[in-house]
Amino acid sequence: MTGGVAEALAEAIRQKGPISVAHFMAAANAHYYATRDPLGIAGDFTTAPEISQMFGELVGVWLADLWDRAGRPQAHYVELGPGRGSLAKDALRAMALAGLAPSINFVETSPALREVQAKRVQGAIFHDDISTLPENGALLIIANEFFDALPIHQLIRGRTDWHERRIAAQGSLFLPVADKIVPESLIPKALREAPTGSIIESAPASIAIVTALTKRLGAQGGAALIVDYGYDGPAIGDTFQAVKGHRYVNPFDAPGENDLSAHVDFATLGAAAALAGATVSGAVGQGAWLRALGIEARAAALAMASPTRAAEIGEALERLTQPDAMGTLFRVMALRAPLWPEPAGF
Repeated sequence: MTGGVAEALAEAIRQKGPISVAHFMAAANAHYYATRDPLGIAGDFTTAPEISQMFGELVGVWLADLWDRAGRPQAHYVELGPGRGSLAKDALRAMALAGLAPSINFVETSPALREVQAKRVQGAIFHDDISTLPENGALLIIANEFFDALPIHQLIRGRTDWHERRIAAQGSLFLPVADKIVPESLIPKALREAPTGSIIESAPASIAIVTALTKRLGAQGGAALIVDYGYDGPAIGDTFQAVKGHRYVNPFDAPGENDLSAHVDFATLGAAAALAGATVSGAVGQGAWLRALGIEARAAALAMASPTRAAEIGEALERLTQPDAMGTLFRVMALRAPLWPEPAGF
């Protein structure tokens, strides 16, 4: 067992019994992200903006095009969980070429990552949550690999009933257990008779954030771009996972020391946004979206400008777009205010 987070979780379990997967995940990730920069070769995982500048540049072009066709209103760039600031840096450079120079707003709670972001992106305004975002202009919102880190709940099918899946502790060992029976009404009809051991996931925190962002878009104008690994649910499947040193590890081991995540249910997120008033585009595969925006032409231009990097650029292109890499598993969805134009790439 490692340090304070594991001890605190074990004590909570001793005091009140097994805790939800959401409780475990939220506590572990809060410590994990607050205490390190997890990105890059020396870290635990790598995201698309760290693979190539092309990703952030095309996001910037996408935002600038949408803003231009919306009439060039006053605008604020908002990024949820901006990592090292790489995406923002590349996107803002591309936006500037189109005449778009928005204020820069980062929703980030990690002191370690805020320090990195402040050095890379000058003038960024930091927010602990979305409640303090500007209210006097359109919001151009980016959430790249943000929602996968938000806590999920799990339900597991027993022999005759569905149960909440919770986490118990035995000494220094954390393990999932089937806990209280949940009402059948909470289970989608098509999934109620799934085989014993089947798991369903839900993400109330993600729904709450999407709903709140959608209401802001409706009031202020703007759009949100969500990029993450995921699926169209509801669906059967256990996607709760942990990564350490670019390898999958047991998600119940060493809480607070591994990156915990779960695949994003894009269909449910989109339905929540539509219910709150957004116009929803997608989700589509990341590879198809990037190709529609011209990533192949951008890769060719970069390779021509720097022939010694041609192989590296080609590898990055394949990693971002190919079905056996990030091209299909990673998906892209856009939300926009009702009067904003249809975005490119969908």
